Amino acid sequence: MAQADIGLIGLAVMGENLILNAESKGFTVACFNRTVSKVDNFINGRAKGKNIIGCHSIEELAENLKKPRKVMLLVKAGAAVDSFIDMLLPHLEDGDIIIDGGNSHFPDTIRRTEYVESKGKLYIGTGVSGGEEGALRGPSIMPGGSPPAWEHVKPIFQAICAKTDDGEPCCDWVGENGAGHFVKMVHNGIEYGDMQMICETYQLMKEALGMSNQEMHEVFAEWNKGELDSYLIEITRDILGYKDEEGNETIDLILDTAGQKGTGKWTGIEALDVGQPLTLIVEAVFARCLSALKEERAKVSKVLKGPKAKFRGDKEKFINDLRQALYASKIVSYAQGYMLMRAAAKEHNWNLNYGGIALMWRGGCIIRSVFLGKIKQAFDKKPTLENLLIDPFFKSAVRKAQTSWRRVVTTAVKLGIPAPAISSALAFYDGYRHERLPQNLLQAQRDYFGAHTYERVDKPRGEFFHTNWTGRGGTTAASTYTV
Repeated sequence: MAQADIGLIGLAVMGENLILNAESKGFTVACFNRTVSKVDNFINGRAKGKNIIGCHSIEELAENLKKPRKVMLLVKAGAAVDSFIDMLLPHLEDGDIIIDGGNSHFPDTIRRTEYVESKGKLYIGTGVSGGEEGALRGPSIMPGGSPPAWEHVKPIFQAICAKTDDGEPCCDWVGENGAGHFVKMVHNGIEYGDMQMICETYQLMKEALGMSNQEMHEVFAEWNKGELDSYLIEITRDILGYKDEEGNETIDLILDTAGQKGTGKWTGIEALDVGQPLTLIVEAVFARCLSALKEERAKVSKVLKGPKAKFRGDKEKFINDLRQALYASKIVSYAQGYMLMRAAAKEHNWNLNYGGIALMWRGGCIIRSVFLGKIKQAFDKKPTLENLLIDPFFKSAVRKAQTSWRRVVTTAVKLGIPAPAISSALAFYDGYRHERLPQNLLQAQRDYFGAHTYERVDKPRGEFFHTNWTGRGGTTAASTYTV
């Protein structure tokens, strides 16, 4: 029997579909699952008659792989990954490659890369985005880890990944150790933001304008033909137009409490750790947390009251305002995501290709959109671009959308309809464009109660001063540091 080009452990939805994808591109795949009956069910079911080798042990899997062996794990993030690494290592030789294709937290991938390399093997931690359909037809793949491993997996990864309209693969090497999983984490954080902003737009249409699901379906269908053309707008269009077998509009039957797997939370925590203001993404995470308080909200809704105002303006004009506010907020979301990537690259000594990351997200993944082509162009023109908001295209787009954006936020506040992500995007934009913020007062407060010192506008940066505000504090100041 021919040996397999790659082995895959984990026969859940993503695993099965990635195997079928790779086989359809001409690769032979060996597979294993801890519950061995799943292997037999797969081989006798969806994999029947295909170049897929079912294995009943790790040892058998290793024996069926071409050298250097390439084994991809698609198992639950956390302890299961460490467990399989330790099970695999005794059956591998120096130069063999272990690939983690799950949603692992990037610090774990940094640790695992070092551990596997210390055993003479190579390690890849790769983000895989696109869900079930993407896994089968072509996902976005974001690999990082041991650089020598890339040449061995590149032909497979770039064959099975999504392609842009002009045929470029939505997969390239991201960087060392945890860089691949880090970029996937930021992708997921941006996904949280995009989804929340779309949901806020939906609620404003529904509550402020009294639009039916069919009317909203038609608006999202129209928006998907323009600058908002994206997978998430497309599926929102489909959801709003969907009816079940009994003719019920399914969207209205779904409980308004959201789940999450933690990648948005990780993005927010990393932003705090490296001091980057990812306000929009963090608001999107907290919006899910707030939605989970369903029973509590049901009780307090009978007690806490808001404005009784009704929307009195031009409905069609406000729909256009919503489109522009959503677009401007989306620009801020990506600008913040790229700020985080730039800060983390500096922190972890990664050499990230920012235009290449936008290209990887152009197809296959959940946040794929025409918009990402503009981000790639921005970084192609200026690889050292400090912030997307100052790129000429995005600067102009926000300027055009700004009046509509402000009207949407003002209307939401007046009507008492929550729009935390869109509002925080505007607040960030206003803060970022202000040369002077009120933190001079904040530093004075810190110095007053804790002698934390401050810098002065008339002195060079890096010189710190303390004022004895009460006349009783003396001249002793606390040491100056920034967390």
